[in-house]
Amino acid sequence: MTDHVAPVSDCSVHNCDFNHEGCTAYAITVGGAPDHASCATFIDTSSTGGLPKVLATVGACQREECRFNDHLMCDAHDVRVGPGAELADCLTYQPR
Repeated sequence: MTDHVAPVSDCSVHNCDFNHEGCTAYAITVGGAPDHASCATFIDTSSTGGLPKVLATVGACQREECRFNDHLMCDAHDVRVGPGAELADCLTYQPR
């Protein structure tokens, strides 16, 4: 079991309320459809969310088939989020 918490090193989703020159959510959840992984924390509203500083980590990963998933935790060095099949995909995702 991993004891590493993967930081969100980059988010290029400009319309996410947690992205303020970096992800300001305390932690994100990676979810998605069978063929790709997405940031389930992504939200596009008129609100401004998050903490006053960039600090995000991956709190949970629901993609059991990802090679970085270790007991629903992400053990990748870091995670990048950006446009893919959806507006906010986990670009670090790699199937086993």
